[in-house]
Amino acid sequence: MRLKSTLVLAAAFIAAAGIGAWVLFASGADAKSGADADDQALVALGTRVYAKTCASCHGANLQGETNWKQRKPDGTFGAPPHDASGHTWHHPDGLLFRITKFGGASVAPADFKSGMPAFKDQLSDRKIWAVLAFIKSRWPERVRTIHARINARSR
Repeated sequence: MRLKSTLVLAAAFIAAAGIGAWVLFASGADAKSGADADDQALVALGTRVYAKTCASCHGANLQGETNWKQRKPDGTFGAPPHDASGHTWHHPDGLLFRITKFGGASVAPADFKSGMPAFKDQLSDRKIWAVLAFIKSRWPERVRTIHARINARSR
């Protein structure tokens, strides 16, 4: 009986881990990368949308909030930087798209409180991709190269 319970628990854990990995890393049909940092028109649009929609939290120069790695009294973390000093470039485009469109809670574990709101009702998919293209256009070439590898592994 104890062995059967252990096996059932292990199977449930493996299934939950698999679902979690899929949510975090699968690019998703609606999130095929459209964040081309070399598309000047897209980057220009992203520059404008970022200034209006994102800069108030993530900083005009992508610098994020001060002490962004520390929890605030409400349990959330500060807005992270989107420049090379942050962790944005550690994530594939599909995940960044989903976080922006559906909010941080849509991809976070149940016990994690995210302060990132969903922008699905304010921004079109094109504008979300434009913001991501703008952010990526500001990264050094070395970071963009690493990020391209991360994107390739996520497909």
